[in-house]
Amino acid sequence: MSRSWARLSLPEGWSATRSLRFRVTALVLLVVALALVVIGVAVDLSLDAQLRRDQQSRLDDRAARAGLLVAAGSTGPSLVEAVDGQGIRAVLLDAAGRRVAGSDDDGPRGRGRPGAPDGPGGPGAPDGPVPVAPGRPDVPGAPDGPRPSRAGRDDVRTVALPDGSRLVLAVEPGENDGVLRRLRVIMIGVGGLGLGVVAVALFVGVRIALRPLDDMTVLARDIAAGDRGRRLRPERTDTELGRTAAAFDAMLDELESAQTRAEDAAGEARRSEVRTRRFLSDAAHELRTPIAGVQTLAESLVRHPDGDLERRERLATTLVRETRRAGALVNDMLELARIEDGTPLDRRPVDLTELAAAQAERIALLAPGLAVEVDGPPTTVDADPGRVTQILANLLENARRHGPVEGTVRIEVTVEGADAVLDVADEGPGIPAADRERVFDRLVRLDDARTRDAGGAGLGLPIARALARAHGGDLRVVESEVGARLRLTLPRPG
Repeated sequence: MSRSWARLSLPEGWSATRSLRFRVTALVLLVVALALVVIGVAVDLSLDAQLRRDQQSRLDDRAARAGLLVAAGSTGPSLVEAVDGQGIRAVLLDAAGRRVAGSDDDGPRGRGRPGAPDGPGGPGAPDGPVPVAPGRPDVPGAPDGPRPSRAGRDDVRTVALPDGSRLVLAVEPGENDGVLRRLRVIMIGVGGLGLGVVAVALFVGVRIALRPLDDMTVLARDIAAGDRGRRLRPERTDTELGRTAAAFDAMLDELESAQTRAEDAAGEARRSEVRTRRFLSDAAHELRTPIAGVQTLAESLVRHPDGDLERRERLATTLVRETRRAGALVNDMLELARIEDGTPLDRRPVDLTELAAAQAERIALLAPGLAVEVDGPPTTVDADPGRVTQILANLLENARRHGPVEGTVRIEVTVEGADAVLDVADEGPGIPAADRERVFDRLVRLDDARTRDAGGAGLGLPIARALARAHGGDLRVVESEVGARLRLTLPRPG
């Protein structure tokens, strides 16, 4: 219903082609104008009714006064002059209805004025006989005499005299109309002036009230021009415009955050693509040599089936060694992929110092000239013992390969807050600061470790870091005065 009324009351497209400031001002002015019209009509009707009541009251008072004067013996022109005037006209009619004395311009208004249709009482007389009841007039304390009566209209009173004549009292015709006309002119003028003042006040007030919308427009244009850090930051958020401005700022923050996340994701995707390409290149490089060796050895065995037995045994041994090397590389790559995909862990409380001591004994058997020292109190961690052993084995193998044959590897176990910390330090050439993160990339070997008999495939440290992070810890290279120092952190129970 309200939508239908809106469609009927406003032209189609009116709200779409006008500014918000104009629409608000116009609608408020329309409401104020309607209110003024309603108030004006109410005042006009109320005043008209009040003026009629006043006339009726004056008419009744004059009729009562006339009754008292008649009772006192007053008659003729003196009686008419005593009650005529101040909006009341008096006419004295004889028994035949002829005017004897009184107003002679227009006569009483309504029936009984000169020129009105003749009634039974004569020309200009009221219709029908006027009933005159004996007794006291309508004035308390008046003696017995004529009684005023109504002649069928509220604006006419008739007082019967003892000699059969009648005094007709009527209100002044047009008296109320003049007052109402003046009132209407005043109300129209004051209403128009008031609407003008309201229009100016509304224009200024709406302009001030809607200024935050202009600020939002300017801000949006500045942001579109490249100033992405600007915000409205309203002082009050408990108003409609304040909440709108706060929501606008929140939207801009979220858009900026989304853009940052998208840029970060795009950058990470590019870096991942670079790493993947480098990984594939390094994997192809690493696998090409053992596969080529296997192919060469196999072809030699095929071409010389009846050759020297000792030479055939050397070829077969080398073939097995190259095959194992390629297989180990493939296994390490698969292992790293499984770890990054979320390999399950058999977590339990385990002594990190005890696991480090066991791996120190193992590496001492593989490299008898290498001294391995373990220092630190028993420290319990919440970890998978098998995976932690794999981490330690990779770290010690890395230290053995890059340190001197007769050198020393130190293992230090400490506690920092809720984590257990294990450092593995060797006496090798160390790791440059620029390469301390690169050594954890797949198939990366530093230039000093590019020889095949001194370096591995470059997957040991990436596997160790992936396992450490799978436990909620980390593995990184820290500053060291001599050689390289790798620090492993694992969470403690609880």
